[in-house]
Amino acid sequence: MRLVFGLVLVLGLGLAGFAVYMAKNYITSYQNELAKERAQRAPAIELTDIYIATRELKYGEPLMMGDVFLASFPSRYLPEGTFSTEEEMFPEGEDEPRSVLRTMERGEPILAVKVTGPGEEAGITSQLERGMRAFAIKVDVSSGVSGFLRPGDHVDIYWTGRVGGENVRTENNSTGEVTKLIEATVRLIAVDQKSNQNTSGTTLARTVTVAALPQQVAALAQAQATGRLSLSLVGAVDDTIAEVIEVDQRRLLGLAEAVEAEEKYKAEVCTIRTNRGGEVVESQIPCTN
Repeated sequence: MRLVFGLVLVLGLGLAGFAVYMAKNYITSYQNELAKERAQRAPAIELTDIYIATRELKYGEPLMMGDVFLASFPSRYLPEGTFSTEEEMFPEGEDEPRSVLRTMERGEPILAVKVTGPGEEAGITSQLERGMRAFAIKVDVSSGVSGFLRPGDHVDIYWTGRVGGENVRTENNSTGEVTKLIEATVRLIAVDQKSNQNTSGTTLARTVTVAALPQQVAALAQAQATGRLSLSLVGAVDDTIAEVIEVDQRRLLGLAEAVEAEEKYKAEVCTIRTNRGGEVVESQIPCTN
């Protein structure tokens, strides 16, 4: 009896172990298939570590190591001008930190256009690209777009002045008082003494500073000395190229161009007739009144 009971017990344990083994294999196989299916459905996303802000960073603040940290960012959507290594972010260490040019929120990537070079301050010179120069233009409420200009905006610059001499005309045949577009899509880098691009509200400026090439600076200086300059604000997403624009009073009022009639002078001829032997001879003599 005991032998039978022992055989039944051993058989039961064997069946139970076999059942556990089969269940374990089934669960493992199911989990492997599920993981494989998930791997096939989920796209492989390549990540890149870049520096982002640990807090809100305001214009003019020095950028220190404690203000940034490395975070993974999808490589496909990586913005231009990011920093991936400490050597790129702090080439001179914290002895010569970068300065913030634009306000950044916590978690925002640090971009090269939003900070200065190592050791540079957030001034006008840091916003001038290679070969560019800063030039100040006098403005008022009307010529300065009613105070809606801010650093970072782009403007078209118009010159209004008189073309000297009655017979002097421009290339487009304009004369007298003329308004002409002389520079298009020029970037403002400062309004009065403010170069912060995050300035809000309106400012009734007396001067604006633009970034221009040396040749443009010479043209603007000549234009400012010989006439009045007015600014026209360009839209933030406007990528059109302005055509040559020139308007004088005749074009403004739609007047037809006067055609000057050329006077034709006909020389007066005076003659005298003389009878010579029955023959009449006509001879020219000076005309007298």
